[in-house]
Amino acid sequence: MTYTENLWLFTLLLTGIIVVPGMDMLFVLANALTGGRRAGLAATFGMMAGGACHTVFGTVAVAALSTLIPTLSPVMLILGSVYMIWIGFSLARSSITVDHVEGETRRATTKIFGQGLVTCLLNPKAWAFILAVYPQFMRPVYGPFWSQALIMGALTMAIQLIVYGGLALAAARGREALVSHPGLTIAIGRTAGWLLVVVAGYMLVRSWQGW
Repeated sequence: MTYTENLWLFTLLLTGIIVVPGMDMLFVLANALTGGRRAGLAATFGMMAGGACHTVFGTVAVAALSTLIPTLSPVMLILGSVYMIWIGFSLARSSITVDHVEGETRRATTKIFGQGLVTCLLNPKAWAFILAVYPQFMRPVYGPFWSQALIMGALTMAIQLIVYGGLALAAARGREALVSHPGLTIAIGRTAGWLLVVVAGYMLVRSWQGW
C-alpha cells in the first residue's frame, strides 16, 4: 500500500469516528445552542486542541510499542482492527439522538475553549481509537514518525473543524430544526458504523496476512 492510499484509509476511518454523535459533538452542540456561533466555535477549537494532544500521544505510543517492542506490532494491528469492527457494529445497531439542551447563560469563549479541550482529553473512546488505529497507519516505512504525526494531526484537526465547526454554525442558526429531527443523527451514526466495519475489516485482513 502506498502512503497516499494509507492516508486515504486513515481519513475515512477518522471521519467515521468524528461524525458519530458522542461526548465531543454534544459539547459543541450544547454550546452552540446556548451561546451562539462564538461559543460553538470556541468549543470546536478546544476539541481541535485535544485532537492535537491525542496525535502526540498516539505518536509516542506507536514509537514505543513498534520500535522498542516490535513483536507486539502485529498483535496490536489485529486487536485494534477487531475492536474497531466491534465499535462499528455497535454504532450500526444504535439509535443515537441529540436530546433537547436547556438554555444557560453565555460564557466566556476562553473558558469554553478550555472546557472543550478537557472534554476531548477525558473522552475514553478517543484514547481507545488512538491506540487501536494509529499502529495500523503510522509505520517506519512511510518515513519519520514526527512527519507522519504532523500530517495525521493536521487531518484530525481539519476534519474536526469541518464537522464540529459546521455543526456549531448550523446549530446556532437552526436550533429547533436540529433538535426536532432525531432521525438525522440516527442515520449518521449507523452510516458511520458500517463505514468503520468495512475499513476495519479491510485492515484486519491485511494485518492477518502480514502476521
